[in-house]
Amino acid sequence: MEAAPGRGRGSLGLRWALLVAALAAGSCRGNSVERKIYIPLNRTAPCVRLLNATHQIGCQSSISGDTGVIHVVEKEEDLQWVLADGPHPPYMILLDGNLFNRKVLLQLKGTSRVSGLAVAAARPSPAQGFSPGLKCPNDGFGVYSEDYGPEFAHCNTTVWNPLGSGISYEDFDFPIFLLEDANETQVIKQCYLDHNVPRDGSAPQYPLCAMQLFSHMHAVTSTVTCMRRSSLQSTFSINPEIVCDPLLDYNVWSTLQPINSSGKVDPEKEVIMVATRIDSHSFFWNIAPGAEGAVSSFVTHLAAAEALHKAPDVPLLPRNVMFTFFQGETFDYIGSSRMVYDMEQDKFPLRLDNIHSFVELSQVALRNGSILWMHTDPVSRMNQSVDAQVRNLLATLSRSSAGSAVTLQEAGFSQPLPPSSFQRFLRARHIPGVVLTDHRTAFQNRYYQSMYDTPENIGMQYPEGLSPEETLEYVTDTAKALAEVATVVARALYGLAGGTNSTSAIQADPKTVTRMLYGFLIKMNNSWFQSIIKPDLKGILGDVPQHYVAVSSPVNTTYLVQFVLANLTGTVVNLTKEECLSPEKNPHTEREVMSLSDAVPPHQVMSPHQILTLLLGISILVLSLLTTYFINAKADVLFSLPRDPGAVAY
Repeated sequence: MEAAPGRGRGSLGLRWALLVAALAAGSCRGNSVERKIYIPLNRTAPCVRLLNATHQIGCQSSISGDTGVIHVVEKEEDLQWVLADGPHPPYMILLDGNLFNRKVLLQLKGTSRVSGLAVAAARPSPAQGFSPGLKCPNDGFGVYSEDYGPEFAHCNTTVWNPLGSGISYEDFDFPIFLLEDANETQVIKQCYLDHNVPRDGSAPQYPLCAMQLFSHMHAVTSTVTCMRRSSLQSTFSINPEIVCDPLLDYNVWSTLQPINSSGKVDPEKEVIMVATRIDSHSFFWNIAPGAEGAVSSFVTHLAAAEALHKAPDVPLLPRNVMFTFFQGETFDYIGSSRMVYDMEQDKFPLRLDNIHSFVELSQVALRNGSILWMHTDPVSRMNQSVDAQVRNLLATLSRSSAGSAVTLQEAGFSQPLPPSSFQRFLRARHIPGVVLTDHRTAFQNRYYQSMYDTPENIGMQYPEGLSPEETLEYVTDTAKALAEVATVVARALYGLAGGTNSTSAIQADPKTVTRMLYGFLIKMNNSWFQSIIKPDLKGILGDVPQHYVAVSSPVNTTYLVQFVLANLTGTVVNLTKEECLSPEKNPHTEREVMSLSDAVPPHQVMSPHQILTLLLGISILVLSLLTTYFINAKADVLFSLPRDPGAVAY
């Protein structure tokens, strides 16, 4: 997906007013009356409009919002009133979270009797699981196709997300909102019970309780259409209204040994690339905790980076290690696609030829026992040279797990790669690589790309009665398990980089892991994050981190990963406390080797719309110059003074 509604763009921006009103025929709409009958609901999240090259998905309201009589649906039988029996359509449905599924939504999508939907979040999470994503995530954008491993294309061999309903990729012509606050949900239910429940078998009469939803967006049809309209407005309008923006952010990357981010790495220098994603997704905008889908992997990645940096002989290793955190991978691998493009176009310090091997951390928090699975690409391994390097990679990983609580096993030579950033690199070059996951075939995660992929999903539990500071420091079993994985990864990277000394001292810190899990999943505005972030950026430390990639850049997860990585891998410099706290300096005494790179779809770099704008601009400039030349050449004719009438001769 490559275009999304912008913020602050007139009616395109989301208006978060979710209103409940007791409406009567001919009621007054004066401000004083409005304040008495309208109840704003503040803790809500909308389903938004997204576009790709050919389609639009998501939801939106009409330009003035949509209104309907409230009907509470707590079991499927309640839908009959909405779909057929109710005499007061259109209806605005308050839907129980356990009924929020594909079957129900498609019934509502096919009728004009529904004007909108408010979903009450299920508490606890649905036991049967819930995933609004696709059964085959990022299908068509990975390495497998009709030309490369056709037997693995479209998840023919393995359905990675069997619980995926695909509703995030449907198009709904009415607004859908999530109600996050149980108290606000109860307000709506009480209004329904007071005014809308049929009495003695007869339909309720006015006044009725109604609800109004606003989430209008101008973006329609497809990315191509929307960007063309934006481009034309930008070209010919003095005050253009931009109707869509590309999804964009930044990738975060760092190296074990310093390199010049503005220069180029020696073509002979080999680099081990370690990667993970830092974005998540769900049906509702910005409600994407991603505990198993993203956070568990990038927290493990950060812990491994810290452990490896503490090895004393790091500067002497023959190979460098690059720690990479991709943003926007949910949508067609935006981050990794752009990095591959930049490497191919020589716009990045490294080239693809510099990559010795590739290690990716995917979902790793829901291990079955101690097993962590190693996935490789069977197609590239048909090449004997690549296969030999992959075998060496697997052997190094297996040796690194000896004596630990983690058991590494190969998923199988005939098993394709799961959805992963590594696939985008394989599309460009046969690179030896491995993807580490907690699943051999289908995901262990029953809440993939959903609002229920929460800390509870990965078993994070705290004793009752702890203060926020005590909770931050409390080492959970989940933190211990991820620290064990990080230790194995760090030791393996040391071996792959050419290290020959004992790796027993390379150990990830469970306390660091537990701090990161708490900060990225529970409370972002905590004392540890406050101590490592720049003072002028502390405004991003809200209650809950934003893992949902958006049109504003960068989101707070990108900022935080950047500063956590700098804190864990930076080199302590010789500054006094006063110098460190000086306004001219960062609030930490560390020198870090870390950079950001664009996570923007490659085709957005000089897209056809930009080319059209450039050509139109050049054409207008040339036309203006020709017009000016013509006027100047004929100035004596065009601007000659009229003759004096008295001088006319007869």
